[in-house]
Amino acid sequence: MTPTPKTPRLYFNGQNGEFEISGRSIPENSIEFYKPLLEWLDKYIESPCDETKLSVNLEYFNTSSSKCLVEILRKLERVHEIKPVNVKWHYEEEDEDMMESGEDFKKIIKVPIELVVVKGDND
Repeated sequence: MTPTPKTPRLYFNGQNGEFEISGRSIPENSIEFYKPLLEWLDKYIESPCDETKLSVNLEYFNTSSSKCLVEILRKLERVHEIKPVNVKWHYEEEDEDMMESGEDFKKIIKVPIELVVVKGDND
């Protein structure tokens, strides 16, 4: 899906197991926005790739998007029971909120989440 000022880019490739969520996630209705992705993941769980990689590169997300991200990661936990799953949580060096969000997800989700620092543009 193409990003908008309120919705992130969603790239999910079931052929190679590479997925990306990037941009801003503040849709009017997060549940409705993420519903097709969650339904797609239910099908992916039945026959996942040998390795699944998720790259999360969000500038900002609201509380309702956070709940949807947890749901996405919970589905990836089910994939991880069968085949390896790796999540990279990207955040800008100065963005403590996004770093802390990544750390929070690491604590509650049973898939490997790697925190990746992205250098700011003004360096």
